[in-house]
Amino acid sequence: RFFIIKESFLLYYAESEKKSFESNKYFNIHPKGVIPLGGCIVEPKEESNMPYAIKISHEDFHGNIVLAAESEFEQAQWLEMLQESGKVTWKNAQLGEAMIESLEAQGLQLAKEKQEYLDKLMEETEELCLQREQKEELERLNQVLEAEKHQFEEVVRELRLEQEQIRRELELTARSLKGVEEEKKELRSLTQSLQKTLEELSLEKQQMLEVLEENESQLPPPTSPSKEQSTIWGLHCSLQQIEEKMQQLLEEKLLAEKRMKENEERSRALEEEREFYSSQSQALQNSLSELTAEKQQTERDLKAEVKVRMDLEKRLREAEEALQSLEQGLNSLDCNKEKEEKMKADVSNLRKFFEECIRNAELEAKMPVIMKNSVYIHKAA
Repeated sequence: RFFIIKESFLLYYAESEKKSFESNKYFNIHPKGVIPLGGCIVEPKEESNMPYAIKISHEDFHGNIVLAAESEFEQAQWLEMLQESGKVTWKNAQLGEAMIESLEAQGLQLAKEKQEYLDKLMEETEELCLQREQKEELERLNQVLEAEKHQFEEVVRELRLEQEQIRRELELTARSLKGVEEEKKELRSLTQSLQKTLEELSLEKQQMLEVLEENESQLPPPTSPSKEQSTIWGLHCSLQQIEEKMQQLLEEKLLAEKRMKENEERSRALEEEREFYSSQSQALQNSLSELTAEKQQTERDLKAEVKVRMDLEKRLREAEEALQSLEQGLNSLDCNKEKEEKMKADVSNLRKFFEECIRNAELEAKMPVIMKNSVYIHKAA
């Protein structure tokens, strides 16, 4: 006999059918017999006249069907094929179709969910790109603020040096003023003493003039040099000396008054210079205080921005980890309940992350422009 396996049936023909099958490549639909293989037990059998025998048995058969192959290799092939074909039963076919339909439905659902997840991933990837751009912008602003902070520190250092220089000049001006005041006191005392001396000399001159007039009125006209004339001559010499001394004292007094006037002018100039330096020192002190306050505000802003950036980086890392886990779950072929729960948790985390980003964006959009650009306020100042 010539045997052909068709699905779960074993068809057999006359041996001459083999040549027709090999030449035409199709089988005759009218075999000599048909053996259903569903539920059959196929096993090798040892027979003396058939070395490569195969036994087919079933509880509904009245006996066993014994076939034989031409070689051990063919026997193994037929055993495998017959055993596999015996599994194809109507019940198994129904179960297989139900499983196929269920798998197709699951595949469609998974494909739909995968497409939704991919769409969400695309949106979230765009959001992440935007967040990365914002992060880069924050880093750039941080660098700008650092540079401006260094500039502020340099300006503060220069102002401190200038303030120190003004302080030294003020000390020098104060010492000069003190010296001028002392010299002014000395000149005032000298002027007073000269005034007193002049008054005394004037009084003495008046007395001598009176004495001289009395002597001249009492004496007769001189005929020859006498003792009275020599006395009058001495008085005239003393009077002349007194006048010369008074003239010298007047010159000294004028010189002292001139020096006092110069000292007053110098004192006035030093006082004006002192007031100028004091006002400049006060202005520098105010500028230094403002710069110090601005520096502290800038440092607080920097700390706040660094904190915000660290929080943002942390959330970005969590979002990237959730995205990677979600992508691995989507690319994975086997799907179980635990992985689905994990994917749902990742999607929930991503949703919370982007909802928070949207809320922050809305708050930022509602802020006034001056609050939004507060980082640039010091530039305007």
